[in-house]
Amino acid sequence: MLRIHNTLTRRKEDFVPLEPGRVRMYVCGITVYDHCHVGHARMMLVFDLVARWLRASGYTLTYVRNITDIDDKIIRRAVERGETIGALTQRFIDAMHEDLDALGVLRPDHEPRATQFVPQMLDIIGLLQRKGLAYRTADGDVDYAVRKFDGYGKLSGKSLDELRAGERVAVADGKQDPLDFVLWKAAKPEEPAEAKWPSPWGEGRPGWHIECSAMSSALLGNTFDIHGGGADLQFPHHENEIAQSEGAHGGTFVRYWMHNGFVRVDDEKMSKSLGNFFTIREVLERYDPEVLRLFVLRAHYRSALNYSDAALDDARASLLRLYTALSSGVPAPAAPDWTRDDGARFREAMDDDFNTPVAVSVLFELANEVNRSRDAAAERQLRALAGVLGLLGRDRDAVLRGGLRGRADASPVPSDADIDARVAQRAEAKKARRFDEADRIRAELLAQGVVLEDGAGGTRWRRA
Repeated sequence: MLRIHNTLTRRKEDFVPLEPGRVRMYVCGITVYDHCHVGHARMMLVFDLVARWLRASGYTLTYVRNITDIDDKIIRRAVERGETIGALTQRFIDAMHEDLDALGVLRPDHEPRATQFVPQMLDIIGLLQRKGLAYRTADGDVDYAVRKFDGYGKLSGKSLDELRAGERVAVADGKQDPLDFVLWKAAKPEEPAEAKWPSPWGEGRPGWHIECSAMSSALLGNTFDIHGGGADLQFPHHENEIAQSEGAHGGTFVRYWMHNGFVRVDDEKMSKSLGNFFTIREVLERYDPEVLRLFVLRAHYRSALNYSDAALDDARASLLRLYTALSSGVPAPAAPDWTRDDGARFREAMDDDFNTPVAVSVLFELANEVNRSRDAAAERQLRALAGVLGLLGRDRDAVLRGGLRGRADASPVPSDADIDARVAQRAEAKKARRFDEADRIRAELLAQGVVLEDGAGGTRWRRA
């Protein structure tokens, strides 16, 4: 049975969907005012993996991943560049799709844009106001009265007093309490007309948090199974979503909350505000997209992921090891054989809160088996299990001819004598049954454009 670490309860729980056999999942997507960075890539890849595994496990999945296309940052960027909000957001939506398609991230079933759901947002705000959970401020905004919602802080695990002690928002803007957050922002005269919608409280635009409450309930219902996003969204964004949705509709908003860990650079979170981020496009200029995908999947989704060229280089060499074990061409997609021991171990790992490090280790064990035995069934299983993770779906020969190259400082081209020496070292390693070392040498030579071919007469090599 699939077990998921639920951020709300802080423990792994058996996954039992609201409706047997069907899963409804919502993931907070991107605010589209710039190119996506590696932190975004991790979140997208993590929940792409979750979606793939749910479907591989036999569930019918409805996957919603939103786009925030109205926001203070978006308005500011559009004004700075002298273009319309619609033109700016569409350009970055197109760029996001290009980046995610390159990474093999499957499109969600629904990709709602916030601007398409303003009427639903107004309905929820009105309902909250009628229930006494929202009020209009002196400056024309509509705010949520946090202290009137019983249970605020349950996702972050902090009491109202703890949250209040860490809050630095001044109350001069008309809030009754610094923890209160905006549901509807009154329009400012200098803002463009396309950033203003009519409402019972005058022209304005929705706050960020209400957008997701409206889109998720409209597409998945007032209660659904999984809500995901980066760990930075746990508070205040997801905490506020709970307050809005449960305050408006009652009952339970989300049954399982999932949050992926940060990407870190030099022990600091990667983010635009810190200026230590790398866009997906920058990384893909130097590394193959499948390398970035494997780099992300080798770490557990809840752990911190340390970004470095060395780690990507290692992922590149590892991916080449896997491709080296395959035969030529791309066979037709096949379902994994779950009755095999390796299939059972892979499933057990994935059912244990999507434990991809263990699942990936099963792939390398299979690759070692294929290299030793050239067993066709093991190779089919390797392809099938890797396919569940979105890996090894390309033509093996094309990859070995240089499909994973791209770094300007790639491995130097070795001389014939260097190659002969490495082949001899590999033969000694195989003779001593140090198969991991032999596989590593093969992968290192492959990264330098040298293909080894084992046969009855020994090992021959050729330059790719």
